[in-house]
Amino acid sequence: MVLVEETVTYLEMTSADQLVPGRPPPAPLTMERLDRASVPLLRSTYARIGAPHRWVGRSAWSDAQWDQWLSRPGMQPWIGRVDGEVAGMVELELQSGGDVEIVVFGLVPEFVGRGFGSHFLTVGARLAWEAEHPDKAPTRRVWLHTSSRDHPSAGPNYERRGFRAFRSEHRRRDIPG
Repeated sequence: MVLVEETVTYLEMTSADQLVPGRPPPAPLTMERLDRASVPLLRSTYARIGAPHRWVGRSAWSDAQWDQWLSRPGMQPWIGRVDGEVAGMVELELQSGGDVEIVVFGLVPEFVGRGFGSHFLTVGARLAWEAEHPDKAPTRRVWLHTSSRDHPSAGPNYERRGFRAFRSEHRRRDIPG
């Protein structure tokens, strides 16, 4: 294990009008909502997105843990595809009171730096704003967090799309070396 220091920044959007669309992607991006039957695809996509950033959160989860997570009310995992290939993942958690957390967002390494990130985030944020909550509440806030260990373009992309920081914290974590 290696002890790393990171800054976690929490960002939010409190109105759909704050969303600033990204530039059009270089090729059409299609979104596919998945469910618990898609655990292997979600697991492998999460691992591909997180590997360069040494994400450790779900790397060791069993299929049963993934299934339990996805069976929670309000969980909406989505896969983005370009020409049939998995390009990225956005996972939404619809929370009580109209909040939607973008729990996971990212592109697989093969699509990083190719002009898809801003559009993919735009689509993910729109999905969050348009989500139908189990308690029928309208979406009033979309929020997420990012780490200083994420891709260097992550934070600037969130801010350019209209997300604003509301909290930041520094922490130390042990991650596999």
